[in-house]
Amino acid sequence: MALDIAEPAWQAGTWEFLERLAMNDGSATHPFLARLAAADAATRDLADAVHAICAIHGQPPGLADDAVATGAQPDAADWLDEIASAFAGERAWIAQLAAAAGPLPSTPGQAETEAALIGERHTLDMLARSDRRGCATGAAAALALDWAAIRSVLECAADRFAVDIPVCRLPVRAETATTVAMLGSTAATERAITFGAQQLLAQHRGLWSLLEARASARDA
Repeated sequence: MALDIAEPAWQAGTWEFLERLAMNDGSATHPFLARLAAADAATRDLADAVHAICAIHGQPPGLADDAVATGAQPDAADWLDEIASAFAGERAWIAQLAAAAGPLPSTPGQAETEAALIGERHTLDMLARSDRRGCATGAAAALALDWAAIRSVLECAADRFAVDIPVCRLPVRAETATTVAMLGSTAATERAITFGAQQLLAQHRGLWSLLEARASARDA
C-alpha cells in the first residue's frame, strides 16, 4: 500500500521516511520485477526491460548531473557528484546490455510505449532541474535507494546475455542516509525531498507496469 503523501517527513526524520517510502512504493514491491529477476524469466522480457531502462536512465546527462548543474541545493553537490560519477559507469554497462540483448522484441503498441518512455524521461528531467530546494535531492536519494532492485533485473539480463557485471559505485547506504538527514534542514526542504522521492518512485513503478503490459500483449 502506498504511503500517505501528505504525511510530514520530518515527524520521523527525512531518511527514515524515504526508507519507508522505498519499502512500500519502490521497484522491489512490483510483482513484475520479481518475475524479471527470476531464473526462468523470458529472454524477450529481459531484453524489453533492458531497452526500457536504457531509455530512462541510459542516456546522458543523468538525473544527478542535471541536479548538480541546476544547483538548487549547493550543499548537496559533492554527494550528487558521487552519484553522477557512479551512473556514468552504470550507463556504459546498460549500453553494453542493450547491444547484447539485440533488437526490441516485437510488441503491439510500440508507438504508445515510446511516447510513455519519453514522458517518463521528461518527468525525471523536470525533477532534476527543479529550482525547488530539495526536490532533485529527494529524487536522487530515491534513485540510489531503488537502484539495487533495478540492478537485480540488469544483473539477471547480464547473466542471460553474457555481459560482465561491474561493481556498483553508488555511495553506500550509510553515506546517503547521513547526507539526506543533513540536507533536510527545514520543513520546507524536507517536503521537497519527499516530493522528489515520491515522484521518482512513481515513475519507476509506472515503468514496471508498462513492461508488464507489454509482456502480456506479447503473450496474448
